[in-house]
Amino acid sequence: MTDHDAAPVILIDDDSDLLKATAQTLELAGFSVSAFSVAADALARLDAGFAGVVVSDIRMPQIDGLQLFDRVLHLDEDIPVILVTGHGDIAMAVKAIKDGAYDFITKPFAADRLVQSVRRAAEKRRLVMENRALREAAGEAQDGLPLIGQTPAMERLRRTLRQIADTDVDVLVTGETGSGKEVVASLLHRWSRRAGGNFVALNCGTLPETVIESELFGHEAGAFTGAQKKRIGRIEHASGGTLFLDEIESMPVSTQVQMLRVLEMREVTPLGTNELRPVDLRVVAAAKVDLGDPHQRGAFREDLYYRLNVVTISIPPLRERRDDVALLFFYFAERAAARFRRPVPTVPASVHRHLREHDWPGNVRELAHFAERFVLGLEEEDAGVPPPALVQPDAAMKLPERLERYEADIIRETLGRHDGDVRRTIEALGIPRKTFYDKLQRHGIVRSEFSK
Repeated sequence: MTDHDAAPVILIDDDSDLLKATAQTLELAGFSVSAFSVAADALARLDAGFAGVVVSDIRMPQIDGLQLFDRVLHLDEDIPVILVTGHGDIAMAVKAIKDGAYDFITKPFAADRLVQSVRRAAEKRRLVMENRALREAAGEAQDGLPLIGQTPAMERLRRTLRQIADTDVDVLVTGETGSGKEVVASLLHRWSRRAGGNFVALNCGTLPETVIESELFGHEAGAFTGAQKKRIGRIEHASGGTLFLDEIESMPVSTQVQMLRVLEMREVTPLGTNELRPVDLRVVAAAKVDLGDPHQRGAFREDLYYRLNVVTISIPPLRERRDDVALLFFYFAERAAARFRRPVPTVPASVHRHLREHDWPGNVRELAHFAERFVLGLEEEDAGVPPPALVQPDAAMKLPERLERYEADIIRETLGRHDGDVRRTIEALGIPRKTFYDKLQRHGIVRSEFSK
């Protein structure tokens, strides 16, 4: 449901004239209305997958509006229910609001009042359904696979990985920082017949030149100062499995020469010995730059690049697959919630907007950290997501709707600041007491909820 004006509305009223007039009002506002004069018939059309709003009169024979609300609550507590009431039923309606009803409207009501309430309720329901769908899709992510995505680019990437996983060819993986290059290397290992061997990862950019040679090739005892005992190198340790070399563009030139020999001959000579040891390994190398471009390649040997470039896999940055961002966010949020042993909070519209509009220069890694902060309740301070009351209104909303929402936010904020105290709130707002109570009723705000 991309357009909240197209949301379905189930309308119940035993007054046939009022039912017809109200249905017409909502249809003219763009809603898809199913009208019923009997609550039981409406309930037969409802289930937890209902994507819209329920609007019901309170006073009806057989099943009244409060009983209907109770049954909807048990069906799905997130379905918004708006109750239409006479003046004599306001106390009942207020109690229903405390129990979870979305809003109540007193007869006689202005058409705009009903339309605005239904529109806000429909937007809330749309957000709930979107969150559920994303959480469900994230939960179905196979085997904790972080290469989640429904965009064509990600489908192609997964298909390519499946095709080449068992071919034993060396692979060069390119992608920006945080895009998931090690994840790709790990999957190539897990999906291949080498899965029983070791997956050995080494970041060439984090080791000094004096250490990297010993790390890769190993050494015999006494090969150099400090080499007190024999050490098996990463290359030999990866024999029978997969060697992943990250940031290979940072590998010293002297080591590149030796690495080229390993790739061509599939043998290694540890430091301090002339012994040639055969190795059976697959090499997956990753680079943050385009090694095919001489300007970006710099001091990296061209012959080593061509030897590694049997198959190249390019991981698209998040900004080029925006439709996958929300799905990934929910996957990481669920994972973080399990680790922190707390539930995933309801995801507000401000966070959805941030997910859509941010460029994610740190890619999947940045998104995963954002999801963790969100689960911990830190996203507003750390990620620059504005609090809900300060978020710019949806551009599709008309000015009166924007003002209505802004006014309601101001009243709620002022009530909260004064712990629900009416006198201090009225003084702060600078409005008469009667106006204040009229606005509480119009916006469905329950003052007692702000009292300490």
